[in-house]
Amino acid sequence: MGKTANVIGASGFVGQQLVSQLLNHPEFEKVRVFVRRGTGISNPKLDEQIIDFDQPDSWKSLVQGDVLFSTMGTTIKTAKTKENQYRVDFTYQYEFAKAAAENGVSVYVLFSSMGANPKSSVFYSRIKGELEDTVEKMNFKKMLIFRPSILDGDRQEKRAGEKFGLFVTRFLTHFILKNYRPTPVDVLAAKMIRLSLEQSEGFRMVEGTEIFSV
Repeated sequence: MGKTANVIGASGFVGQQLVSQLLNHPEFEKVRVFVRRGTGISNPKLDEQIIDFDQPDSWKSLVQGDVLFSTMGTTIKTAKTKENQYRVDFTYQYEFAKAAAENGVSVYVLFSSMGANPKSSVFYSRIKGELEDTVEKMNFKKMLIFRPSILDGDRQEKRAGEKFGLFVTRFLTHFILKNYRPTPVDVLAAKMIRLSLEQSEGFRMVEGTEIFSV
């Protein structure tokens, strides 16, 4: 019998690639995505749940299966306020992790960020660090936290600063700082899926060049 994957953040840069690969992966029989609006994807393996993320009692019983992939994230430009950004980058992901743990989902995979630190003076890095620290205490048989460097790939949302950052990072990491080389989003998604399927237990942090290793 195939596995069931749950995905939050399915409409994002990483989430879209992840869902695409999961739908084409022979190990997964069902891919359940939790979204605010329809994805527009038509696939017999897709179980699309349109929900209100602010009402966990209405969806928490649906977080069932083998693995939860948590790939949510936003920017202050999109969120408008720090409160809104915190809600997306911490609260929603925390509530889903909590529901998954309570419902017996055994594997949790979190897309975090290089530099995540609960004591960081950078708001974004601090949120990511707080989330990591909180979910680490939850009762999953296996937990994978991914901390990629700047992401590389075709992004629908245009980010001028990130585009420039990619240019500079590609140049520098060709010669030095190889641990910070841009991470292709398809490579990241494939590694998240592969490690989620490995017969191992416990906590593992995956970052830098380890994401590229076979």
